Amino acid sequence: MSTTVVRPRDPELAPALRLAAIFALFNFLFHVAASILQAHLGYGFFRDEMYYLICGRHLAWGYVDHGPLVALQARLAETLFGHSLAGIRTLSALAGAARIFLTGILAWSLGGRRAAQTLAMIGVLVAPQYLGGDGYLSMNSFESLFWMTCLLALILINRGATPLLWLLFGLSAGLGLLNKPSMTFFLLALLVALLLTPQRRMLYTPWAAVGVALLILIVLPNLLWQIHNQWPTLEFLRNGKLEHKNVTLAPPAFLFAQIMSLHPVNLLIWGAGLVWLLRRRDLRWLGINYVIFLFAMMAFHAKDYYVAPIYPILFAAGGLAWESRRPRHRDHAFAFPILQTALILTGLIVLPLSTPILTPATWIAYTSALHLRDKASNTENQENGPLPQFYADRFGWQEEVDQVRHAYNALSPADQAQVVILCDNYGEASALNFLAPDLPTTISGHNSYFLWGPGTRPGNVLITIEHDTPEHFLQYYDHVEIIGNLDNPWAMPYERRKSIFLLRGPHQTIQSLFPLKKEYI
Repeated sequence: MSTTVVRPRDPELAPALRLAAIFALFNFLFHVAASILQAHLGYGFFRDEMYYLICGRHLAWGYVDHGPLVALQARLAETLFGHSLAGIRTLSALAGAARIFLTGILAWSLGGRRAAQTLAMIGVLVAPQYLGGDGYLSMNSFESLFWMTCLLALILINRGATPLLWLLFGLSAGLGLLNKPSMTFFLLALLVALLLTPQRRMLYTPWAAVGVALLILIVLPNLLWQIHNQWPTLEFLRNGKLEHKNVTLAPPAFLFAQIMSLHPVNLLIWGAGLVWLLRRRDLRWLGINYVIFLFAMMAFHAKDYYVAPIYPILFAAGGLAWESRRPRHRDHAFAFPILQTALILTGLIVLPLSTPILTPATWIAYTSALHLRDKASNTENQENGPLPQFYADRFGWQEEVDQVRHAYNALSPADQAQVVILCDNYGEASALNFLAPDLPTTISGHNSYFLWGPGTRPGNVLITIEHDTPEHFLQYYDHVEIIGNLDNPWAMPYERRKSIFLLRGPHQTIQSLFPLKKEYI
């Protein structure tokens, strides 16, 4: 089969850009509207969002449990939009729009026309995994942006474009590694795929070396930070495995999770795309890249959504697989009305599983009636409440803030001047630091909070949120009083079963006790 060569002035490029931009704009506007709606439905900030926002106030080249780029994203979002729920999520929504855009351009780069572009972009548009990930401030929404830019650069180089595109590859790969370390496995799989195919010739150029050098230069500050802080991310990953933090899936269940998280009907697109790539000598390296990466993630018992960033290239190829079965003179955007309609209608049905567009009570009734509740699975081994973790972690934070603020205001001015607020995990600590700037800075030993330290106050008066009993605290303090309980019915169970304690008369300073609070997990 002949290969379409990308020319400097491809007449199909301008229409391809316009079509991709239309889909990207629609995706962006949807997420902005969804965030505005969620605020009216009672959903608050997601646990991790607030953590990233606090990390953005402690800008560094690294963090215990994530890359530095999401903290920069959070800092920029808060600077531009303050505490606006929709505003904070704007950059992630833009990244999701960029995924849609790149899917369309990838379809063009592979030789596709409007029919291929549209089918591929609709598939990505309705995928629950992407809808959920793009709907809150996170690093996940940016992954496809960096991964697919790398692939687009190599596709164009392979088609005869300037080798200067290796610079784009190096820039995107370096930023992707700063965004999330899991890109390391994608790049290694890509290297093996190239070495196994004739496209290895792309590596035999000085510009490839320059691109890799640029990648290393970008990542080097994070590597030095890890060394300086005794490799905290490796400790975090090791502890997660030792504590069985994440759900471990056998290969069949892992594959089933891929199908479900991307929308079952979409298998007709990305599955066809994988076969189409593997059957083409000039593009087989792209299919092999996916296969190697998929099996690596299964072998390492990674979370199933770690594979999600690589799928846009399969969707793009799937669009061409379907387009190749139609006469070329019948090129129009909606060339597959039955499949596209099925994707959109079923996508609307399962939309509440990925995007909070219903009140909690309505969500429970809706998913129960359609037998969808068991499809909203978790990736961590945590007991669920009425809502899945992805939704439940948006509740309970304001109640926590209100109770702690009430306890703080009840203290004498002398006690207020010396009180320390200590939380069990980064979610609780970040909620107080972000939602209650009027209170003293809350400390914690959880993940990056441990690196920020206990502050200078000795902790003669301590407000803390813990699972423990009063008897436990009598080992460390003379006086223990329960002053509140966290019990939001929609929150995660482990956040509902905690008490707020007021402690006085410490046997040791908080600085001497703080090392015992270290928890990288």
